[in-house]
Amino acid sequence: MRCTHCGEGGLEPGFVGDFGEASRGFARWVQGALERGIFGGARLMGRPKWEIEAYRCPSCHHLELFAARRA
Repeated sequence: MRCTHCGEGGLEPGFVGDFGEASRGFARWVQGALERGIFGGARLMGRPKWEIEAYRCPSCHHLELFAARRA
């Protein structure tokens, strides 16, 4: 894979962490615009969620993110 910002090859795999209360430890992409519930949190019920794959360019540090598979 090549960096879409600078063209460098050899992107480093990683992940986007989620360290909030009751989190699974990794972030997810949720389909649709952000809708907030009564207590201010995001409404997630019934919405498709995908794990995010993250890669970092070792040269310019640009992040490439991909919605990889259903979470």
